Amino acid sequence: MELSPVCSEDISSHGGILKSDTAHRKRKISKDVELDIQSLYKAVPQLSKVFLITDKIGEGTFSSVYLGEAQMHDGRREMFALKHLIPTSHPTRIAAELQCLTLAGGRENVMGVTYCFRKEDHVVIVMPYMEHQPIVDIIGSLSFEEVRLYIYHLLKALKHIHQFGIIHRDIKPNNFLYNRKHRMYALVDFGLAQGTADSQIELLKDLAGLRRVPRLVFGERNLNSCTPAPPTSKHAPLKTESLKANKTEDEASYKHASANRVLVSVRTSSSSQKPQRAPQQGLTCNCYLTDRVCNVCLARKQQVAPRAGTPGFRAPEVLTKCPNQGTAIDVWSAGVILLSLLSGRYPFFKASDDLIALAQIMTIRGSRETIRAAKTFGKAVVCSRELPRQDLRTLCEKLRGLRSSADVTMVPEAGGETSAARRNTDQDETPTHSSNGPQLNTHKGEISETRPEHHEHSGSSKAPTNQSSPSESKVGDDKKGWDRVPDEAFDLLDLLLDLNPSTRITAAEALQHPLFKDL
Repeated sequence: MELSPVCSEDISSHGGILKSDTAHRKRKISKDVELDIQSLYKAVPQLSKVFLITDKIGEGTFSSVYLGEAQMHDGRREMFALKHLIPTSHPTRIAAELQCLTLAGGRENVMGVTYCFRKEDHVVIVMPYMEHQPIVDIIGSLSFEEVRLYIYHLLKALKHIHQFGIIHRDIKPNNFLYNRKHRMYALVDFGLAQGTADSQIELLKDLAGLRRVPRLVFGERNLNSCTPAPPTSKHAPLKTESLKANKTEDEASYKHASANRVLVSVRTSSSSQKPQRAPQQGLTCNCYLTDRVCNVCLARKQQVAPRAGTPGFRAPEVLTKCPNQGTAIDVWSAGVILLSLLSGRYPFFKASDDLIALAQIMTIRGSRETIRAAKTFGKAVVCSRELPRQDLRTLCEKLRGLRSSADVTMVPEAGGETSAARRNTDQDETPTHSSNGPQLNTHKGEISETRPEHHEHSGSSKAPTNQSSPSESKVGDDKKGWDRVPDEAFDLLDLLLDLNPSTRITAAEALQHPLFKDL
């Protein structure tokens, strides 16, 4: 693909602002956008020779995306998305994103890269522009067949990038573009991507070296590592088999451990001695499996674990700061997307911090199940109230207005039935955490980069809101297949939202699910 230089008369003398009579412009842009376009032309002068930048179509934490028009050598005019990365982006991070787009992009529903421009610390990645409709705008009018195809093509893209050892880390509807008219799909934005141990993207391996290596704190690998270590012979083990540990056994364990531990001294009015701290190796703290945090834990250095991604789409292993995270976190995010589409609610989860996000997951998947899954990757989670697992079909149909609130049921655990005491009240339309809800306690962890919702190739950056009330979504649902959603859809949803990353279905396996048998 070759581009022709843009004629000088197409660009004004104000550093690249398009003339008002530009034929392609369909809507007037704001003064702020015009200033941003000016700044971009000034930062990367080469762009003015090739592109007529017509609009700013997306803005996020680490980049801004512009719409540009270029004249091809054969006379055609083609639209491109120009992603301007913030100057403070690490060079290796920029190069890794380009390598992902180059090696994995351009096929299997993954966006490719066409050109890249650089001037000093300013980098612009040029990609084909795909006209699309934000899910937040159309979720109330989607048919079940559209949802089925959307998830199928998303899983197809995930299978493709996972074969390269790429963990996208930011799977959400705004990063999987959908052209409703032509049934086209594109996975975009590899700005937060990481690599697996066997990744084919060499620069993603280099990025792993830029992150701090998790360090053991007080030698307590059973609390701060995904590979729990057996307790030393000097100290009695603490039981973590159930949500509510036996009080008598816990007290005995704590007394035994305290006898061999020097805790943080507390300054009193009758003592002028400075506090001293001398924790011994291999000891657990006094607040283990309780609903409080002791001085020992407060004095710990924060745990280091990847946390990048968008709130509401983070997997349980990300929320609990498990250092060993793999491609399964992308599959969980795909499950959250399917949950949103089947229920007609977007965003489905919306929390202000990771513990509230984990509590919201518990309201859907169950507290015992969440605690059991956390144990598999070395995390102890305490919940003040037991929350039963909900039936996914019943939940989604309730939120779509296809059944009454009184019909919502809970799923009994394996080997037992759900008793009346375990039934809780009806869920809100979008599950949230309140002061009356379950209180969680985990050990401290590091807060790293996060990313708000934004479109890579979108004309709107407004915050998403829940779409279509039950009464609205019910209208015409019978014509869109929502009154006959097969059980296979909810079976796949259950597999995608498996709380245990080691048993969670892979993208390749999900593509073989009976829901997609005719595809």
